[in-house]
Amino acid sequence: MTSKIADNLNHVRVRIAAAASRSGRDPSAITLVAVTKYASSGSIAALIDAGCLDLGESRPQQLWQRAVEFADRGVRWHMIGHLQRNKVARTMPLVSLVHSCDSLRIAAAIDQAVEQASQQVDALLEVNISADPAKGGFAADEVAPALDQLAGLSRLRIRGLMAMAGKPDDAVAARADFRRLRELRDQLRANCPPSVGLDELSMGMSGDFEVAIEEGATIVRVGSALFEGEDA
Repeated sequence: MTSKIADNLNHVRVRIAAAASRSGRDPSAITLVAVTKYASSGSIAALIDAGCLDLGESRPQQLWQRAVEFADRGVRWHMIGHLQRNKVARTMPLVSLVHSCDSLRIAAAIDQAVEQASQQVDALLEVNISADPAKGGFAADEVAPALDQLAGLSRLRIRGLMAMAGKPDDAVAARADFRRLRELRDQLRANCPPSVGLDELSMGMSGDFEVAIEEGATIVRVGSALFEGEDA
């Protein structure tokens, strides 16, 4: 298993480097977050052993458990799924980045929780860039006014935007969604509050991360491509 996971990780990194090269970018500027939602503990350990320390979970309870399990391994945990307000306080001390800040209410809850814990937390605003009614997040035209309100929070630091492609299996449609997110970010920068950062673009998963990189992703969230054949 260890060898297979290491091979998968190396292959994904090669693909990241190639996509970065095609778009004239430095591969070191792109963070690979391994999505461990369906991975076994053994597979996660093998991935860590292979040098991947940025791990993402979409379910808070599972993140809590795995943060304890791998507490001594130097993992940087990313919260990439929907976060309910009643799970914020327990989750925030464990994470390095929240990708799914999808409403002003959850942003305020995070800010309050980390203030009580005397900490700060970095987050990305989740944008429903494809305008899919089944997806959460801010509508594109809601982001600018939201940034003005979020700038007043003292402990939550906005660092960029996150989105999922509406049709991840359609490379052309995915590229269009990723391009829209990048263009939105570029437009927002013109009047962005000084306390808000928009350097990060978290977009792209196993089926479309290369397209996302070509369109400007700084963070890609990859799961199945890293764990293929883990039982072999």
